[in-house]
Amino acid sequence: MKKKKRFIVMTTTRMIMLGFLAAIVLGTILLSLPIATKERTVTPLVDALFTATTSICVTGLSTVSMAEHWSLFGQAVILFLIQFGGLGIVTFTTTLLLVLGRRITLKERLLLQDAYNLDELKGLVRITIRIIKGTLVVEGAGAFLSCFRFVPQYGFLRGVWLSIFHSVSSFCNAGIDLFGNESLIPYRSDVLVNLVTMTLIILGGIGFPVWWEFLGNIREMRRKHRRNERLCFRPNLHFKLAVSATAFLIISGALFTLILEYNNPKTLGTLPFGEKLLASFFQSVTLRTAGFQTIPQQCFKDGTSMLYLLFMFIGGSPSGTAGGIKTVTMVLVIASVLATVGGKAGTQVMRRKIAPKDVQKAFAVFGMGLIAMFLLVVALMVVENADFLDSMYEMVSATATVGLSRNFTSSLSAAGKGIVILGMYLGRIGPITMALAINTRHDNSKTSYPTGRVLVG
Repeated sequence: MKKKKRFIVMTTTRMIMLGFLAAIVLGTILLSLPIATKERTVTPLVDALFTATTSICVTGLSTVSMAEHWSLFGQAVILFLIQFGGLGIVTFTTTLLLVLGRRITLKERLLLQDAYNLDELKGLVRITIRIIKGTLVVEGAGAFLSCFRFVPQYGFLRGVWLSIFHSVSSFCNAGIDLFGNESLIPYRSDVLVNLVTMTLIILGGIGFPVWWEFLGNIREMRRKHRRNERLCFRPNLHFKLAVSATAFLIISGALFTLILEYNNPKTLGTLPFGEKLLASFFQSVTLRTAGFQTIPQQCFKDGTSMLYLLFMFIGGSPSGTAGGIKTVTMVLVIASVLATVGGKAGTQVMRRKIAPKDVQKAFAVFGMGLIAMFLLVVALMVVENADFLDSMYEMVSATATVGLSRNFTSSLSAAGKGIVILGMYLGRIGPITMALAINTRHDNSKTSYPTGRVLVG
């Protein structure tokens, strides 16, 4: 009897995983070329791989100086990887399917509909184009405003290049800069640089579905204004959750930083109140998985750093350029816990009942993210024999694609770098692939088992 051949089914989830992996391999090869460095030398493979991964995964951790090590060619490769990786969450699947000429089936359209937060199945190509256009407009505006600071300081060509690079890196929440090892510390009191950077980080991390909902409501209000009808802004539930959660995290993070670090001479203690407030808000915003810093992370108190772990783990909002388990995921987890404690029949948020499958998906992303992070932290501590808080900060930053470090990345061994590379890769594709895998895997078993009771708590 002939055995049936088994073919590997190229699902959307697998295509995303392999696509990101292929981009990392290509980036590693390009960054390994002598032309990619200023000294025209070959970069060690592990450092080239680390840089390619941190770029495509828009993390920001670095084992070499981005400004001093890489040539203009190398920096251009890094910029391309950042842009591709930042847009990958919502555009990679559709773009890859179209490039390969594969017909988008109804099953895949349903998956993409959920990822895009759409109400209908048509217009995937049009939506992808809208995302790209919107991204270029926002990044262009950020680069234009940044030119007012960097062109006078660095000259026209260098200033324009820095402005473009910084704008793309900020919008994509990459946290990679070309200013040297001090990041944005020299610009801690610069209101223009701080505001432009924070705005780009928030716009990128808030998620494209929030953009669409906001613009759709504005268009509707304009139509009603022309008809002299009553104007009202009625966003959907996702918009409310993403915006309110993001605002809460930014404000609370800034207040915690201001209060806990107010008298710390290594961070805010020596600054005027205005600069303290600006630095506190920037630190809170960059924890949304951006990775820039105006204050060295190792200077914060241990208690403050422990609190930052939670903010980094949550990250940005779904279908945006930020990482983490996402704001809406955390809201659903908390709401479900409160509903269970309160004896409610189902999970409710803002007077809306949440579908059980969405709650299950949120717990799956939360649980798998927590398990992966824990295992990687243990592995890093074993390999490096390092301090717990430094290792925890490094690994949460990697898996949530934040890019902040307590000055630990540069001292990693080859094995430690490999663990962080794995963390960045899993952190970038994890929430996407977990959500898609949960949507695509259905229990087709017709076997029914009796209900079992267990003790919980």
